[in-house]
Amino acid sequence: MKIELERNPPQARLEALEVRYWPIWTKEASTFPWTYDCKETCYFLEGEVIVIPAGGEPVAMGKGDLVTFPAGMSCSWEIRRAVKKHYSFD
Repeated sequence: MKIELERNPPQARLEALEVRYWPIWTKEASTFPWTYDCKETCYFLEGEVIVIPAGGEPVAMGKGDLVTFPAGMSCSWEIRRAVKKHYSFD
């Protein structure tokens, strides 16, 4: 299972996905485990995070990144700077 990361996607891509209409999630600096029941795509407005997939390599992400997490992936989130992101579940 692989995290898809797109750094600073073009505005046209964000508009095509209608990201600005997605709900917003915020979270302070913290560390916690997470499992994705379904695919999630998110766009980071603020923050800095390291996500470590079970059995995988750490992936750094943050402000300006468009990220897709696959359904069924278990991981650990390490939020280094408070996060604010748009999100959409498929």
